[in-house]
This record gives sequence, structure tokens and C-alpha cells, in this order.
Amino acid sequence: MNIAIVGASGAVGQELLAVLEQRQFPISELKLFGSERSAGKTYAFKGRKYEVQLLQHDDAFKGVDIAFVSAGAGVSRAYAEDITRYGAVMIDNSSAFRLDEDVPLVVPEVNAADALVRPRNIIANPNCTTIQMVVALQAIERLSHIKRVHVSTYQAASGAGAQAMKELEDQYRQIQNGEEVTVNKFAYQLAYNVIPHIDVFTDNGYTKEEMKMHNETRKIMHSDVKVSATCVRVPSLRAHSESVWVETERPISVQEAKEAFSKAQGCVLMDDPENKIYPMPLFLSGKDEVFIGRVRKDITDENGLSFWCVSDQIRKGAALNAVQIAEWLLTNDQ
Repeated sequence: MNIAIVGASGAVGQELLAVLEQRQFPISELKLFGSERSAGKTYAFKGRKYEVQLLQHDDAFKGVDIAFVSAGAGVSRAYAEDITRYGAVMIDNSSAFRLDEDVPLVVPEVNAADALVRPRNIIANPNCTTIQMVVALQAIERLSHIKRVHVSTYQAASGAGAQAMKELEDQYRQIQNGEEVTVNKFAYQLAYNVIPHIDVFTDNGYTKEEMKMHNETRKIMHSDVKVSATCVRVPSLRAHSESVWVETERPISVQEAKEAFSKAQGCVLMDDPENKIYPMPLFLSGKDEVFIGRVRKDITDENGLSFWCVSDQIRKGAALNAVQIAEWLLTNDQ
């Protein structure tokens, strides 16, 4: 396959290169694209050096089979026609097209076949928090239809990009050295703090990040499930955590749920509270799966079930999910 990566210098772009190499994705030709700031940089891939080309409105995507795009919604909208003009499948990691009716929104463990119907040759990668949640929810949905979800997220600095991760590290150093704290990527200082504000607030009091979890979950799962989210930025470096409560049509026992999680594609059950075994972002960064623990019955609702899940935002929440979509297309898009 001839592959392109747009936004190659960013955190997700770099992770895409790593994931493609680790999973031995079959690549004949690789093209890297970026902004004026990134153009000219070189990156190693499978023993070769590749130079980042300046992204322009031209024919550079002619001959490309799959383009992974992770440079923000504005860039995705501006260059979608250039990228897809000659038949390339655009797997887009931004929010630009996620809710467009003619663009499939895909998490391979849940709705891989949706990728086959793409009138504009664009496939959208969901929001990172949605991805890890629906992988877990799908295991329960197979037991009984999920009617409602309440979720609180604990989102790492990585969700705001490589510069945000650096800012968090810098803040801890600055505090230790008695220096003025730099605050650019977040609304407030993140070190020693939590910020209940990710993305902009909407008219209903929810942020766009929280509404993404509602709208994207329904589209991916083809469901009427109602999702109410509270999204919070926490001072961990990488990997997001979520506290999830679900209401199902029939009661689901803890044992049923654990068995479903343990067998579900993309899930790993880590649930042994007596021995202090449960998922934590510090130890699960760089991992591919969605890790699930603290599974328990809701003591106020016989149809309620609670669990905790952790997944690496840059991998499964972005780069890995995109590559898994491409892998599925290689096998099934005949």
C-alpha cells in the first residue's frame, strides 16, 4: 500500500509511524506531510529516512491508497478534496466529519463494516474518550441493550497534544524551582490541579467534548443510548481514564459482565480489588487495549452496572484505531 501521513510531526503522527512499523503494515511507499513549521524535518521508518513535505493544494496524493490525517479539523476540511481526488481513502483523526451522515465513524471492534460505505472516501476516527468507552460498552451491549450511560472522564495531558504534555512537565519543574508557571495549552495550571473543562462550552452547559461522547456513541453503536458525560483534565501525562455507569434493559450480574469483558475484542479485564489490581494510566501508557476493572452492581438500580476503564489516548484513542481501520480495509474491502 502507498501510505501518506498528514500531520506527521505531531504526537499522533509520530505514534502512527510507530504503530505502522510495530504492526508491520504493508507499505510500498510512504509520504509525510506537514505545515511550514514541520516541512523539511526527517523521520526514520523501517531503517529509512523520510522528509516531511509541505502540505499544499496540489497532486501530491496521486497514487496514495490510504492517507492518515491528524492535523486538526481546519486542515482536514481544507484538504479533503485534494487527498481523496485520485481515490485515496482518508482516515481522519479530527472532529471535522465525525457526525456527517455520509462519513462513517468507525471503531473496528464495534462497527468495522461501516467503513465499507463511504461516499466521500472519508472515514472518521472518533474522539479518544468515545473510542475507549464504546469498546467496553459493546461487550455489555451484547448481553443486554444499554439504555443510559453516565460517564466521568479523567483525561491526560496527551489529549491536548505533544506541547500540552511538555507544558505539564514544565509546570512541575517550574513549581519545584519556584518559577512562574507557564499556562498556554489549558485554561488553568494543570499541575497539582484538575480542570472540569475540555473544549468549549455549548448552550446546554455541556462542553463540545462531552457532547461528542453522546453523539458519537449513538452513531457508532447504531443505538438510541443516552450518554451524559463530564469531561475533566487531570495531571497525568498519557492515557485516559473513565468512570462509567450503564443502565441495561435487564439486570446484568457482575460475573456476566466480567466474563463479557474478558472475552471482548480489544478489552483486558484487570479486576482484583483484594490484591489492589485495577487499571491505572501510569502503568498502561503505550498499551493497545482498553483495560477494565472495578466492575460492580449499582446499589441504587438493579439494572445498573459500574466500571472503570483506562486506555492510551494516543494509541487506541487515535493512531492505533486509525491503523486498525486500515488493516480491516485491507482484508475486507474487495
